[in-house]
Amino acid sequence: MTDHIAFEVDDRFRAAAEEWGDSRLMDFEDAMESKAEQALLEIEHLVSDATEVEFAVEGATVRHYPSDELAAFLERQAGETGLDESTLLKLHVDLFARVFLDEDTQRPPNAPPTDDF
Repeated sequence: MTDHIAFEVDDRFRAAAEEWGDSRLMDFEDAMESKAEQALLEIEHLVSDATEVEFAVEGATVRHYPSDELAAFLERQAGETGLDESTLLKLHVDLFARVFLDEDTQRPPNAPPTDDF
């Protein structure tokens, strides 16, 4: 088992992070981190009942330090599917990309651009 798993987020995840940030007046980097944490926490909680996750986001790369339970789960799935653990974690994270996005939450029309922060 590995100490960390890294993967690149896709356009769907980026769009969800952008929407999350726009609706909460966050810059894109903070929104990426927030969405990654949400997705990883959901996955870890389902597999290991974890309530905290250890991860880092660097640009489009997410580096996650999985619990032993999640690492074993991904290893089993890798053996069953032929996919590597990184790809599997990326697929699971992508499933949760749009979780917690409120359809009714709109960026206030008078909000300043987040690019200037």
